[in-house]
Amino acid sequence: MLNAPQPEDYVIATGVSHTVRDLCAAAFGAAGLRWEDHVVTDPALLRPAEVHTLLGDASKARTNLSWAPAVPFEEMIQRMLAADQRRVGEGITYET
Repeated sequence: MLNAPQPEDYVIATGVSHTVRDLCAAAFGAAGLRWEDHVVTDPALLRPAEVHTLLGDASKARTNLSWAPAVPFEEMIQRMLAADQRRVGEGITYET
């Protein structure tokens, strides 16, 4: 994107759908934990059943930038967890 001739907006996505449950399983699993032991589901906050599939379309990035996803979902989550663990180890905190 930085090498594109003109600045434009791009969607960066794999085109593969994942649920919040998938994210929890990957993140807690990478930490050696069972997500079911730490996450509480509030049925009042669940999306209605008629919501259509939400999926990112990265075709513009593929076409204009020859971009393609190279990191699988589970590995991306593991990398994010490792980065957060490094920040905590360095004493960096997040503002809320």
